[in-house]
Amino acid sequence: MSREEIERLQRLREAARAGGGPERIAAQHARGKLTARERVELLLDDGSFEEMDAFVTHRCGNFGMAEQRIPGDGCVTGTGTVDGRRVAVYSQDFTVFGGSLSEANASKICKVMDLAMKIGIPVVGLNDSGGARIQEGVVSLGGYSDLFLRNTLASGVVPQISAILGPCAGGAVYSPALTDFVFMVEGTSTMHITGPDVVQAVTHQKVSSEELGGARVHAERSGVCHFDCASEPECLLQIRELLGYLPLNNAEEPPRVDSGDPADRDCPELDELVPEAPDQPYDMHRVLQAILDEGRFLEVHERFARNLLVGFGRIEGRVVGILANQPAVLAGVLDIDASVKGARFVRFCDAFNIPVLTFEDVPGFLPGVEQEHGGIIRHGAKLLYAYCEATVPKLTVITRKAYGGAYCVLSSKHIRGDYNVAWPGAEIAVMGADGAVRIIFRKEIESAADPAARERELREEYRERFANPYTAAERGYVDDVILPRETRRRLARALRLLETKRDRNPAKKHGCIPL
Repeated sequence: MSREEIERLQRLREAARAGGGPERIAAQHARGKLTARERVELLLDDGSFEEMDAFVTHRCGNFGMAEQRIPGDGCVTGTGTVDGRRVAVYSQDFTVFGGSLSEANASKICKVMDLAMKIGIPVVGLNDSGGARIQEGVVSLGGYSDLFLRNTLASGVVPQISAILGPCAGGAVYSPALTDFVFMVEGTSTMHITGPDVVQAVTHQKVSSEELGGARVHAERSGVCHFDCASEPECLLQIRELLGYLPLNNAEEPPRVDSGDPADRDCPELDELVPEAPDQPYDMHRVLQAILDEGRFLEVHERFARNLLVGFGRIEGRVVGILANQPAVLAGVLDIDASVKGARFVRFCDAFNIPVLTFEDVPGFLPGVEQEHGGIIRHGAKLLYAYCEATVPKLTVITRKAYGGAYCVLSSKHIRGDYNVAWPGAEIAVMGADGAVRIIFRKEIESAADPAARERELREEYRERFANPYTAAERGYVDDVILPRETRRRLARALRLLETKRDRNPAKKHGCIPL
């Protein structure tokens, strides 16, 4: 090889690494943002990145673009490892043409996604883009369509994670929206279909980009964002943590990790955790901290629909997906947002061989005109559908209330729950004693000499007969009634037993979930 050839290769490599040049890199840092390559380096294990298509340039000759060709064309793609496990990654470079999507860099992203599908590894997309490259017209829009197709085909085959690390607007938002988890950074990340200027022109509402589509908005209100982070390094480290709970693809099991936390240990603190009064709240996080390995719970959608907790943990080193009512927020009731949040999470776990562990304390679905008109029937059916469809091991612990249709929905024995247990104080009934007695014995109470006293007597009778787990246990609707302190070891045993579970759904192209 001649010296000229070596020097040419070195120049091209340096040009690719330089991105948009020192001034634009400095401007990126001034905004509190990392460059595309700095992000990749933080995400991946040291020295593991294998870059692809570093020399690709755009093919556009319009509007003076022919003279502006930068190797890589505004997107860094390749593979690397996270804790020694291979992942595919693409990182949009805002210092090159504002990270705008061109025909060339769209083909780079598609190429690395196709590779991920072939070899069965997760895809992590680091988004920081001004949108479609206007100079290319419909060609850049075609690039987005190519991405959307691959996001859809990869869904349920390999995990897909998106980090929004700058602007993401217009049609560009649909690629992250099609992925499994979306991360955002407070103060620098924005996502919206139409920007503030268009919103003001059409609706006469004046709003900033942050107010319209910032991290906090999407984490708390829309539910688009699963994890909102204070900084980019925190975001990238949290992506690494999440990947540690996920299998590489849908044909593998999640990674086992020996924490050294004994599987057979008791959790005596749980015996006194649930208040005797059924209307008194408690924090379900305390239950999870007691039961999971080392008390570790990676919560997903932490700020959205807080009446329902979802996330990942481990028991005896096995990864479990957790769905739990949160009595400390709206009494743990199921509403529209909680139903959609839970359904999406259950379906992800089922797609990637992660057992679903449900902690149930639910008074039912949230009543009200707003909920009914908003479609609680349709949205609640999504959660029911997700549980019914799931073939992974499904374990349920009823800690207190399991009322009405919510009892049926939350992985009951009737919808193929594999291991269902209840704590001694659990109430499994159509509704609470107060409401049931007023409906069943309304006339008797009204005609009594002392209506209040008679109502109290009837409530006690109802609780004795229905508001306990033993009637359900007699029918086999729960497999056992256990002491709270025994929960961890009983779940560990059940998970061992269910490791070889095989269940199938009827042959079909796909079901019609009530979207």
